[in-house]
Amino acid sequence: MRSRQRMFAAVMRLLLKCLRLGRRRRFKLVRQVERLWHYGHLCLRSLLYNSFTNGDVVLDSLFEPVYWLVDHVTRWFGVVFVALVIGLTSSIVAIVYICLLPLILQTYTPAWICWHLAYGHWNLIMIVFHYYMAITTSPGHPPQAKNDLTGVSICRKCIAPKPARTHHCSICNRCVLKMDHHCPWLNNCVGHYNHRYFFSFCFFMTMGCIYCSISGWEMFRDAYAAIETYYQTPPPTFSFRQRAFHKSVVYLWVLCSSVALALGALTLWHAALITRGETSIERHINRKERQRLQKKGKVFRNPYSYGSWDNWKVFLGVDVPRCGRRGHHWPCPVTRWPAQHTFAKRI
Repeated sequence: MRSRQRMFAAVMRLLLKCLRLGRRRRFKLVRQVERLWHYGHLCLRSLLYNSFTNGDVVLDSLFEPVYWLVDHVTRWFGVVFVALVIGLTSSIVAIVYICLLPLILQTYTPAWICWHLAYGHWNLIMIVFHYYMAITTSPGHPPQAKNDLTGVSICRKCIAPKPARTHHCSICNRCVLKMDHHCPWLNNCVGHYNHRYFFSFCFFMTMGCIYCSISGWEMFRDAYAAIETYYQTPPPTFSFRQRAFHKSVVYLWVLCSSVALALGALTLWHAALITRGETSIERHINRKERQRLQKKGKVFRNPYSYGSWDNWKVFLGVDVPRCGRRGHHWPCPVTRWPAQHTFAKRI
């Protein structure tokens, strides 16, 4: 009996020793895995550490393939967008000449006819002129000679001098002076030399769309009411020409009203930026700088703003002498280089 008890006690002691040894080995294995994990994490952070890295940099890196795709699609589809603008504008002009103008000549008084003819053709000339200039005018690029520029940074993509207010366009693959954005509807960058043409095109196109929407409101109501009767039984006896007239008027009013709302909002946005002496890119840069200085109890001041009124004078070029005098020529289709001191900081 005692021998059995001793044997049982020896077996139990052996089992306990095995359990303790297994537990120690298990803990040792877990500790080794934790050490390897921390060591690998430390090596990875030491290799990839950057004091300038933040959430924005990480997001930009993750979306880099998307940016590449968008840049290449925009570059190749720019011609399509330009053709679309020309086609839609030409269709509206054709409808106005074929459908609206005969009614104006038949129903309006001579004074109103003269006003419509004068304003309509002037607005059309301004739209065509500024769109053509915005497309064909180079936005401006920094000179490649390093001796021409002093105290400027170097573009990391061009490996070339980059003056103040200059940014690299990934679509054009070049640095642009005072870059605002790359416009696919122009198939061109909006920069120092064609920013005024771009804004003028947006402004006059918005005014033209508002003019067509207001002038064609009554005809739109009549045409829409006529189209609603197409599905009555029995259907009305409209000729093909009358049906085409109704649908053309509805198309004109809907397109012009939509463009007036969308392009009008864009024009107001750019007008606010011009008033503050900023571009679209500088708006985001200055906002971050304003928040950074606000945390330090400081006030941010845009170094390139000369005041609301003077910013508009610089933008429109009316403060630059021309032929010995200062010209207020913005309502006329006149080419004019912008002021060069827009790159100078306000002291």
